[in-house]
Amino acid sequence: MGDKKMNFFERYLSVWVLLCIVVGVVVGKFYQNQIAPLADWNVYGVNVPVAILIWAMIYPMMLQVDFSSLAQVGKNKKGLGLTVVVNWLIKPFSMALFAWLFFKNIYAAYLSPELAEEYIAGAILLGAAPCTAMVFVWSYLTNGDANYTLVQVSVNDIILIFAFIPLVQFLLGITSVIIPWEVLASSVITFVAIPLVAGYLSHKWLRARKGEQWFKAQFLPKLRPVSIIALLTTLVLIFAFQGEVITSNPLAIVLIAIPLTLQTYLIFFLTWFGGRFLKLRHAVCAPAAMIGASNFFELAVAVAIVLFGLNSGAVLVTVVGVLIEVPVMLSLVKLANKWKY
Repeated sequence: MGDKKMNFFERYLSVWVLLCIVVGVVVGKFYQNQIAPLADWNVYGVNVPVAILIWAMIYPMMLQVDFSSLAQVGKNKKGLGLTVVVNWLIKPFSMALFAWLFFKNIYAAYLSPELAEEYIAGAILLGAAPCTAMVFVWSYLTNGDANYTLVQVSVNDIILIFAFIPLVQFLLGITSVIIPWEVLASSVITFVAIPLVAGYLSHKWLRARKGEQWFKAQFLPKLRPVSIIALLTTLVLIFAFQGEVITSNPLAIVLIAIPLTLQTYLIFFLTWFGGRFLKLRHAVCAPAAMIGASNFFELAVAVAIVLFGLNSGAVLVTVVGVLIEVPVMLSLVKLANKWKY
């Protein structure tokens, strides 16, 4: 990675997640009665404390998206085409396949059919949500083309609004998990559409008022820890309700991590060698492979909570996705830099 380094919070995200697991389990064990009302505080099926925390996670990310970059779509047609194909026509289906293969078949002796379905649903939610924030970090660490990265994130955010619901419904339907369309729609509106619009308007207003340099050099760096802190607080809350599951079956995290890790490497290699075949520049191929491999885990966690509840297997899978994200992606960053051409 040369002299480039990640933000302190982001670099040690896996450590913070592990600490949150410990803190959450302890809180759940000794203060279960005190925190129980938080799980029941719902408005139209959305848990209010979690919704506030998810907003605190996602809104700062959406502030980084500059839709004026869409004017540059034509400059990297091959790279953008590769990103769209991998993220929307390959990745969700390969994730569903890995989840079905491991949770329904290889792990059949260890998981009940009901829990296996929840695990599959959590994996599908991860696979159907391409990364929108951390990819800026991975692109930076691989000396990726910043303009291309911005364009691909903007395009994926727009596709996400329209494609996430039918894609998730279709894949969950194949696995016999029936989710009402209205529930998915309300989740996407709450956790994608509204933050995206709010981020866009704030982005435009702040840049006009304070200038581009202030916005990027001062405002965004100060806001970034807010996302991480909100994420970690959400994880503490989740594991406060998942504590019994973890203590009774600590192997569950390892079992979940295996297919998620394999999926991440598979998508990276598919995109990387696809980019080489298309003769993309390294500065385009690297971020294309990174956005394909990583996930919008904040959205996946939020939707899993709305659909299945705080103490569900689906939520546990999305949280394990957070746990493995940084170490796995850092290994891919090193690989992309080693293979620089």
